[in-house]
Formats: sequence, structure tokens, C-alpha cells
Amino acid sequence: MTSHRPRLGHSLVGSLRAVDGKAVVRMEDLFDTGIDDLWSAVTDPERLARWIAHVEGDLWLGGGFRASFTSSWEGPGRVDACDPPRHLLVTMSPGQPDQTVITADLVAEGDQTRLIVEEHGLPLGEEADYGAGWQAHVEDLAAYLAGKSPADWQTRWAELTPAYLGRQREIE
Repeated sequence: MTSHRPRLGHSLVGSLRAVDGKAVVRMEDLFDTGIDDLWSAVTDPERLARWIAHVEGDLWLGGGFRASFTSSWEGPGRVDACDPPRHLLVTMSPGQPDQTVITADLVAEGDQTRLIVEEHGLPLGEEADYGAGWQAHVEDLAAYLAGKSPADWQTRWAELTPAYLGRQREIE
């Protein structure tokens, strides 16, 4: 159960854009697992803790939660839409100046599943940092699904950042 791209190297699965004066980061990758398994990996707190974040709280529509990401970001969130096993929308730091919205969409493609993650509302000028971070998270998901240990997040983020800086310059 792995993604089709090599775990190491600089193959980028993300794109960056600006919308209404804010940055948007989009990740899209295909995983060798069924949609129900991938849905569980992106919504079950025990499984989330193995690749992206420790999450505690009310994990139902309208519920509030607290997340501690491997990237070191910590803060509140709220579940705003949940349509298993296809669509999840959460607001991070709801009502705060740094509020962002994260969507995860899953699409079954035979025995595989495409995952599309977008984070909206990010500060312009920081797209590369967020792009590299999200790709490191997606790679950790691929490793987790393959039964492997995640990479050192900070190291992988630093490796990916220069390539995402190139993409950031394209939208400035």
C-alpha cells in the first residue's frame, strides 16, 4: 500500500496558487489501497497519530478538536463537513486571524484511491513552506500505509522547500 512516486527525491505532488489574497496548497496522489482504508487513515485518531497528528476531541460534524501535528503546529479545529468515505472539510483555528480550511477528497480508482488535499487561507509568501510541509505529510501517509516508518519530517521539509520555492515564484 504505497503511493506510486518514490518516497525520496524531489518529485512534487503539490501545486500552489493564490485565491482572494490568500495562498492555497493542493496535494494529489494515488495510493495502492481501497477508499475505505484510506478514509480510515485520514479520519481515525489512532491512525492519524501514526503519520500526521495527534487529534483529540469531538470528531463529528460541528465538533471541535485539538491537533498536534508532526510539523509542530498545534491548535484547535472544527469538523465542518464529513461525507464518508469521500469528503472531509475541517477549519483550523476557527474564528482566529490565522484560520485555514483543509479539505480531503478521496476518489476510488479500481483498487487504488486518489487523495486530494487542499489547504485554503494560508499567508501569501509562505506557500513554499506549506507546500513542502504538506508533501512531507503525504509521503508519511504513504510510508505508514506501506508499513514503513515516516521520514524525519523536518529533514524532508528542508529537502522539498527549494523546489516549492520555485513554484511559489511562478505565482508571485
